Amino acid sequence: MENINKIRNFCIIAHIDHGKSTLADRLLEKTQTIKITEGQMLDDMDLERERGITIKSHAIQMEYQAKDGQSYILNLIDTPGHVDFSYEVSRSIAACEGALLVVDATQGVQAQTISNLYMAIDHDLEIIPVINKIDMPSAMPEEVEDEIIDLIGCEREDILRASGKTGEGVEDVLEAVVNRVPHPEGDDKAPLQALIFDSVFNSFRGIIAYFKIENGVIRKGDKVKFFNTGMEYDADEIGVLKMDMIPRKELGTGEVGYIISGIKNATEVKVGDTITHIARPCEKAIAGFQEVKPMVFAGVYPIDPSDYENLRASLEKLQLNDASLTFSPESSVALGFGFRCGFLGLLHMEIVQERLDREFNMDVITTVPNVSYMVYDKQGGEKEVHNPSGLPDPTMIDHIEEPYIRATIITACDYIGPIMKLCLDKRGELINQEYVSGNRVELHFMLPLGEIVIDFYDKLKSISKGYASFDYHIDCFRHSDLVKLDILLNGEPVDALSTLTHRDNAVAFGRRMCEKLKDLIPRQQFDIAIQAAIGAKIVARETIKQVRKDVTAKCYGGDVSRKRKLLEKQKKGKKRMKQIGNVEVPQKAFLAVLKLD
Repeated sequence: MENINKIRNFCIIAHIDHGKSTLADRLLEKTQTIKITEGQMLDDMDLERERGITIKSHAIQMEYQAKDGQSYILNLIDTPGHVDFSYEVSRSIAACEGALLVVDATQGVQAQTISNLYMAIDHDLEIIPVINKIDMPSAMPEEVEDEIIDLIGCEREDILRASGKTGEGVEDVLEAVVNRVPHPEGDDKAPLQALIFDSVFNSFRGIIAYFKIENGVIRKGDKVKFFNTGMEYDADEIGVLKMDMIPRKELGTGEVGYIISGIKNATEVKVGDTITHIARPCEKAIAGFQEVKPMVFAGVYPIDPSDYENLRASLEKLQLNDASLTFSPESSVALGFGFRCGFLGLLHMEIVQERLDREFNMDVITTVPNVSYMVYDKQGGEKEVHNPSGLPDPTMIDHIEEPYIRATIITACDYIGPIMKLCLDKRGELINQEYVSGNRVELHFMLPLGEIVIDFYDKLKSISKGYASFDYHIDCFRHSDLVKLDILLNGEPVDALSTLTHRDNAVAFGRRMCEKLKDLIPRQQFDIAIQAAIGAKIVARETIKQVRKDVTAKCYGGDVSRKRKLLEKQKKGKKRMKQIGNVEVPQKAFLAVLKLD
């Protein structure tokens, strides 16, 4: 069993693209944990490699011979940098005592760096600032040092300079981890208490849970139980995580490892749960784990209705590996049975869709992303609504409240004007602006979440030529003038196309929707009216003209009344057809409406 004073648990936090996965590679190489065959060894998912982003946090153990001649065990957890995966970061932080704060020498401190840093400080982690990419010609280490000192108030000599590409300064980083990060606190005589911070599904071994031991010792073959779910298991195999899983006989306090106990059912493992012994359980579960709050909701439906159960199984397996995904069954008139899923953001939604396709071969349709609203009726009751079809009758509604977020945008001064215009167009209000350093400014806005979920981040990036970083958290619910916009085809409302939108945007949005549908719905033998309506008031209309057949072709010459008679007969037929005919809305019409703009 390892001496607890020789263990160091730390994670790497940074903004997206600041080179933390490359730096992690160098640390692994320096400690001779693995041979680096290609870049980003910890990003092992195809998607991560293709997009160059980290989606999952990865734990790996290194052994390091320090300059004082002692040998140390370092447990590194590499974390994602994108705001949509901040939940992954919060779980990694809960299992660590220290954090490397990696800042790109060419870009400086950005919004996500700040929010992850505050999360680490809240957990009392020891922060080691590292300036990465100092080998770049455009690096400006002095300015970035000033920013870091402003941010965390450290001494200039505490800041390390390194390059993940060339390996310069990596030795100093490892020494700093050994000397500055405190060893884990805990009592190996106490009852077992281990925090589950991640889990994965393996089709041969069942569910594998990753944990960090806070107190006590776990041995192979122990009878254990999960505190919150109360389920009991045998520890068939325990071990530590290197590039592969390495079995051990026992793990002591402060160590990070995995447990395999033949769990088949995905719902039995909750990330944030505590593992303890059945014979000598701990008093209480480990605290300090927040519930995930989904920001964006969308319906996910199988293209083939018979795949419904497979989709449920796939989502459950995916949820093990990505605890921030939430889902519940729902049904829609247009699309049949499916699930209402909660995501942390649009990128998260896109990644989940991709992973369903690649890892489980599921073809799915995703509906318009929207957020949850609080609806208050005239009796004073309140109800949470995720879907426009769940709204009560308009005459019963007293008012609707929508979620507002507090957004932090850090950008260069040149782009303040366009960014302000973008936020004000999205019904935002400026709270304050502060000049951070040089020509960088930090803007704080209150914005309705519903305006942001579709395309805000993409627009922000294009306006600022990629130089704005954006971070947000839910602030409150506010009273808002929202209306339900229905789309009618021949006077029949189409459930799947209705949306909740602000009254000011409703008419323009309705008009765009009608124009889009006119192009996508195939022509029929009769006129089809496409209308957008708010309640009983029609705000926009387009007509798809009928396909006509020339019935008078066989009527050559002769009296005009013969032609009139045939045309009248045709007119009656068309009228009858319109009464009994129904309009099929093709799948791509639903998808195109999501991508309006």
